[in-house]
This record gives sequence, C-alpha cells and structure tokens, in this order.
Amino acid sequence: QVQLVESGGGAVQAGGSLRLSCAASGRSGYMLGWFRQAPGKGREFVAFIGWSGFPTHYTDSVKGRFTISADNAKNTVILEMNNLEPEDTAVYYCAATRRSWTTRAVDFSSWGQGTQVTVSS
Repeated sequence: QVQLVESGGGAVQAGGSLRLSCAASGRSGYMLGWFRQAPGKGREFVAFIGWSGFPTHYTDSVKGRFTISADNAKNTVILEMNNLEPEDTAVYYCAATRRSWTTRAVDFSSWGQGTQVTVSS
C-alpha cells in the first residue's frame, strides 16, 4: 500500500500562488491525484497524473491555473496553484489509485492526511 504525506499548504490572498507536495512511498504503478474538501461540502476531484507522468487531467474550475507534475526520482507529486481564488479554499488531499483514469474518490485506495489551503479576498 502506498503511503502519502502532503505538505505546502498555507494562507494567501486572492491572485496568489501555492505549491503543494505529495511524498509517495511505494507508488510504482499507481496514479496519483489531488482532491479537496471545503467546509460543509463533499470531496472534490482536482487533478490526477499517471505513473509515468501521463496522462494528466484537471477539473474545469482549475484548468489554466493549476499544474500537476511528478518527480519520480523523488517519489513526489507537485500541484502548482496559481491565480488562487477564495473558492479554492479547502483541505487538499493527495490520493493513489491503481486505475488508469478516474476522478471518483471511491476509486482511490490510499489517502494522505490533508493540508489546508486558505485564500482570502
């Protein structure tokens, strides 16, 4: 089972940037994704990246603002978040799945502890 540890959350003003990291031990063959959960809402898919760095896929609300990438030498997946909006405020979770293409949280078998992102207007 893959072990996931997120880091890099914080508080920024609207228009700012943050970089989230997910250290993934034993991730060979897993696709990694980012989800987020705002207070009172369900867990929402944000982006995923395949084991080899391809494919990548984003939810529509973050396209053009967020970029997901993988550093396999460091077993790390990065989520670069630019032009942040207050609506991006949530706890962000890294997750892993054996599936090759899915945005459903139920398909992800391993989860990190989450990291808080707060964007003020």
